[in-house]
Amino acid sequence: MAGGSAGLGKGSAKALAHEGAELFISARGADRLYATAEEITRETGAKVTPVVADHSHRDGRAALLAACPEPDILVITCSPPKVTEDYRDITEQDWHDSVATTLIGPIELMKAIIDGMVTRKFGRIVNIGTGAAKYPAEIRLLSGPPRSALVNYTVALSKKVAKHNVIINNLLPGMFHTAATRELFTAEAQKHNTSYEEEANKFAERWKIPACSFGDPEDFGAFCALFCSRQARFTVGQSLVIDGGLIHGLF
Repeated sequence: MAGGSAGLGKGSAKALAHEGAELFISARGADRLYATAEEITRETGAKVTPVVADHSHRDGRAALLAACPEPDILVITCSPPKVTEDYRDITEQDWHDSVATTLIGPIELMKAIIDGMVTRKFGRIVNIGTGAAKYPAEIRLLSGPPRSALVNYTVALSKKVAKHNVIINNLLPGMFHTAATRELFTAEAQKHNTSYEEEANKFAERWKIPACSFGDPEDFGAFCALFCSRQARFTVGQSLVIDGGLIHGLF
């Protein structure tokens, strides 16, 4: 799992561990990664190998693939890029960093392991993106466009390899209680002399989230585990939005 030390990656890692998977999880920060690996092992009994690596760089991808060169399941996620209140504040370097992490990194990881999955006649790949890939918003400009491109790529690729029982899908989350969300809204709470919960509820109300709340990573992880299961064989190239009903659309 590329990006499994916190948030939706951690929730997905836990769900897979509960299903009996042996895990290799990567992240850039060693302390939180090792703590997460120990927590998952303690809670589930699963074998978890932490790999300190940044999959936006070649050496980071190489480290992850050296630890687990022939995975049967690949889940890819990352910390969300910064919120952008004004498109004019986005620098060229911001775009390069975002594309490297949310588009090039996942593409190169998939390319490195798909042939092995095809040979073994089994593979599951899940990219954890963002609802902004489908529902553009200025505050998510650094996140939505690169992940829209990733969805386009993965859906096209999924059609090629499905006949070999290699199944690729995407999960597009909305607002969840994650470390990044907690950091963002705790900062807002300090500005307004409120609490994290009050700021999160204000956001849910302002954006008219029908569920009137943020989601929990554990609930999200259950869907990731489903997409990684043998039962997902006939679910090909789908992009499931999990956002509490925020996006208005039939499909």
